[in-house]
Amino acid sequence: MHEPQRAIILSLFVLYLNTVLGCELLGRFNMPSLFKQGDIMIGGIFPVFNKDITFRWTQVMIFAIEEVNNDPAVLPNISLGYRILNSCSSPTNTLRAALTLASRPEEIDLTSPCPPAISALIAEAGSSQSLAVAGTLGPFQVPVVSYFSTCACLSDRAKYPTFFRTIPSDYFQAKALAALVKHFGWQWIGAIQSDNDYGRNGILAFTEEVKKLGVCVAFVGTVLRTYSKDKILDVIKKSTVRVILAFVPEGDFYPLMKEVVKQNITGIQWIASEAWITAIQPSTPEIYQAFGGALGFVVQKMAIPNLKPFLTGISPYTDPSAAFVRDFWEIMVGCRPVSKGELTATEAMNKICTGNETLMDNQDVFFNVRELRVSYNVYKAVYAIAHALHQLASYGLEKIKVTDQLQKVNFRNQFGDSVFFDVNGDPPASYDIINWQLIDGQVQHVTLGHFSSDANGNYRLSIQEEEIVWRTGKMVPTSVCSNVCPAGTRKAQIKGKPSCCFDCITCADGTIANSTGIRSMYFIFSKYAITIVSLLGASLTLATMMVFLHYRETPVIKASNSELSCFLLFSLFLCFLCPLTFLGRPTVWTCMLRHTAFGVTFALCISCVLGKTIVVITAFKATIPGNKVAEKFGPAQQRIIVCFCTLIQIVICVLWLTLKPPFPDMVFKYSNKKIILECNTGSEAAFYAVLGYIGILAIICLVLAFLGRKLPDNFNEAKFITFSMLIFCAVWITFIPAYVSSPGKFTVAVEIFAILSSAIGLLLSIFAPKCFIILIKPEKNTKKHFDLIVKCLPPLIGKRINPHLMQPNWNRLST
Repeated sequence: MHEPQRAIILSLFVLYLNTVLGCELLGRFNMPSLFKQGDIMIGGIFPVFNKDITFRWTQVMIFAIEEVNNDPAVLPNISLGYRILNSCSSPTNTLRAALTLASRPEEIDLTSPCPPAISALIAEAGSSQSLAVAGTLGPFQVPVVSYFSTCACLSDRAKYPTFFRTIPSDYFQAKALAALVKHFGWQWIGAIQSDNDYGRNGILAFTEEVKKLGVCVAFVGTVLRTYSKDKILDVIKKSTVRVILAFVPEGDFYPLMKEVVKQNITGIQWIASEAWITAIQPSTPEIYQAFGGALGFVVQKMAIPNLKPFLTGISPYTDPSAAFVRDFWEIMVGCRPVSKGELTATEAMNKICTGNETLMDNQDVFFNVRELRVSYNVYKAVYAIAHALHQLASYGLEKIKVTDQLQKVNFRNQFGDSVFFDVNGDPPASYDIINWQLIDGQVQHVTLGHFSSDANGNYRLSIQEEEIVWRTGKMVPTSVCSNVCPAGTRKAQIKGKPSCCFDCITCADGTIANSTGIRSMYFIFSKYAITIVSLLGASLTLATMMVFLHYRETPVIKASNSELSCFLLFSLFLCFLCPLTFLGRPTVWTCMLRHTAFGVTFALCISCVLGKTIVVITAFKATIPGNKVAEKFGPAQQRIIVCFCTLIQIVICVLWLTLKPPFPDMVFKYSNKKIILECNTGSEAAFYAVLGYIGILAIICLVLAFLGRKLPDNFNEAKFITFSMLIFCAVWITFIPAYVSSPGKFTVAVEIFAILSSAIGLLLSIFAPKCFIILIKPEKNTKKHFDLIVKCLPPLIGKRINPHLMQPNWNRLST
């Protein structure tokens, strides 16, 4: 069992005993603290390191609490107190601090009744430490607000129901880092993680995001301040990556940074997590030699008014018992503050303060409050808790109610920022993009962009690229495993390596690689010519339909049966669009759509032609005495023929798709050098049944049209239909042997050619003559001209028939 897990179990046991047996003190950790009694106590856990910026975090918490106490609008007549402990960045120490805060304060008189220890806790900087605290205090409904723990795992409300934070989750930082990688086109990157919850979860979220963008992670190295650096340094040296992301806290990464500089590993563009991009310790000209130009994201900065006077007013003489202050003073001032009677032999050897020293004119970075980031998160955490307590001031301040009210907190602070938490206890995501630049011999953290995310998951990334200082100069560095394949070659995946690593091999004859070099290859003809011809044919069909609708009251249109003509034009329009389903990479849906759409649309087309043929013949036969069968073929019967003939084809296609549908297939039999992706028909019998049925309809049309070929020209569509059916049958008769003998991709080309040529043949043979009369020879588009032709009918057909009996049935023709 790991030490943090053992400590958690121990802490739960202690709290259980404290609850069951009453307020009985079982033991106490000897932990120094910053303490002030108040009506309501707020706990704080910080990793305090003497002169480190982390000590400033404790002072910001105290400053914010004092502001709240002096503000009559928040918690009037109620004072906030605090107790702040040191975690030393250790999960174990953090647990000790949490247990200490959960028990009765040492400063409280032992004879007094058990007071509530803390109403809320502000903790911690490290994600591992926050996991320990949230797991320990969560079951007891103590709200925990973190100011610097970013692990996405802490957003799990089932495990950590009372955890909140004022810094965005790594879930959003991972999206921001992935957006940055995508923006600059980096395809081959390395990653370094710390061996803790922060690093492992951060890199996991990042790799998931970049994989969606087609980016490959070459390696993931693991570091910790106590680990050997040799292994990870060896990986960096041998790798071909030129961009590395370091998702590591400052304390764990700084030792590695010094080794990178020492071994002169340069030429790498570093991407930083928010944990070290603005850290003071590594921001030196020495480290800049290898890490200059680093890019990373940090939370927004803010300047807090009146904070600097508060910080410069820190004094060990104000409260001699205050923890951490003496060590801080000794480092800042350079002397040891000693009260009267405390002087020892050891103290005598050190420089003793006179009592007149001050921090007012100190220029240390500690007192630079113009760009506060984590400190601002601490400030917001205090005010969030204060607003939650303010809403509950009249309800007894029970801890469970504090947690519930903290979830509902939503206010705008004095800086105009909205402070609230989503359902997972996270604040809205907003980051600044930081670039390391050397200005006047000092490393500066220059803000050159912004990243923000909304509630719908959409993000906006803005970068001032021209202002970025790169490790390689002013040029954006490139990081790829393999260069883009040149013209005439295509990608070939290397076995055992990521998708970003590939070889470039020469394209097969008659093919080209597409612009991205992806594996699929297409005919130049299929990509451009087929699309143009299909769309042109569809456009001509629509134009013809417009002409027919506009001139629908003229004799030519009436004699052509306008209803069936429009059905035929609609089916031809669909026929011209069928070849578009043959383009691109075969999929399950396109394979099923190709042949069935072609079969149904052509069956509808030939059915309309068959109906028109029967109408033309029966229109004249109806005027022959004694012919009653022809008189019964009206509009309803025409529609029945078209629907019935098409329905048979639909049934065939449904059976085909149900029993043995077409599917995409990879074929090796045509060449041992390449794989052909094609649509397997599934059932050859079904495919030829579809073709055979269309052929039967076409032959019937051809026979009937041939019988009516001697009717008058102005009424007669039969000879045009005969010609169109001859073209149609010739195309599809030659198609079958060509289809069977064509290998692979040529099979598709043959089928597309057959579809387009037969559709064009039908369109031109049937409709071109009529459009010629309507648009070019309008004088022939009159009823008088038609009557004149009818008078010449007997000599044309070689029979002696009364001309009055041969007047066409105009009502039937117009249907």
